[in-house]
Amino acid sequence: MPNFYERFVFPGLSRLDPEKAHDWVSSTAERVAHVPFFSLAASLVWGKRKSAILGSHVLGMNFENPIGLAAGFDKNARLLNFLPHLGFGFIEAGTVTLKPQSGNPKPRLFRIPEFEALVNRMGFNGEGAERVARRLAKVQASSIPRGINLGINAGTSPEEAPSRYAETFKILEPYGNYFAVNVSSPNTTGLRDLQERRSLEKILIALQAENKNKKPILIKISPDLEEKSLEPLCEVALKLASGVIATNTTLQRPGLPPEVPELSGGLSGAPLRCISTQIIAKIYRMTQGQLPIIGVGGVFSGADAFEKIRAGASLVQIYTALVYRGPGVVREILSDLEELLKSNGFENLSSAIGTAA
Repeated sequence: MPNFYERFVFPGLSRLDPEKAHDWVSSTAERVAHVPFFSLAASLVWGKRKSAILGSHVLGMNFENPIGLAAGFDKNARLLNFLPHLGFGFIEAGTVTLKPQSGNPKPRLFRIPEFEALVNRMGFNGEGAERVARRLAKVQASSIPRGINLGINAGTSPEEAPSRYAETFKILEPYGNYFAVNVSSPNTTGLRDLQERRSLEKILIALQAENKNKKPILIKISPDLEEKSLEPLCEVALKLASGVIATNTTLQRPGLPPEVPELSGGLSGAPLRCISTQIIAKIYRMTQGQLPIIGVGGVFSGADAFEKIRAGASLVQIYTALVYRGPGVVREILSDLEELLKSNGFENLSSAIGTAA
């Protein structure tokens, strides 16, 4: 049954251009985060983070629950005083590039509401690492882990990529609990080529050379990788990274009928769910469960999250669900996930990881 947001708020937002709607929501959320007593009210309405069965220890950190916000929603870390009140167990800001850039030409974000999907070709639009770092320095302390997603500016050559990632990491390192290396967005020319073994090794070696505090560094990968490319990537990750985020958006159009306009860019949302879950299961098997996986792609319900956890994900992220279902979706997912764990005989979240892989 549709909730208040789906019945009354989303129809109004859907009349706006998707990117304008997102900017309006972000600006509003940024302002109300500073309103007295808002934090308490928001937490009472939407927040539900602590649960003995949902808590876990992953990547050297404690997570009150496994549901996080994926990168892309808060590119410039403007909402980190607001987002924890929605019940998330962790939040990933970014993608952040070394220098500011405007991204790809507009329009570049599209809704496909009948399939609960989005297509984007944003192109790492953002304010750059220095400005984001200044903002992060002022963010209120939070009990939930914070990730920062790292990208490179358009036009960066493969030879320059390792030093650019490392420089961006160095600027932002004090402000993140973990870092994600985005080598999988389909909207920056040549970026996905950096998932190749030698290129990825050079990037991770450069990052680890700057990683004096040994913070977890994860690789965010494409759902469009062939199995022959996935295996060497897993080998590199086991050697030089702390985990994998599976997956980014896809260039495939699974389940979308021919009459849906073909839009260039990465597809996210419900049609991506099965593809990303299959990748999670493959990584889990290839690494024999030794590599922490954050599963992302098409999670709208507790059942979707449970599916990814049983495939091998230790944590799960959402994005498109927040657009279509609203701020109450995290609480709904967590409530359903808790019931599923109990009804399937799992004493805790960790005991369910990889049981279907």
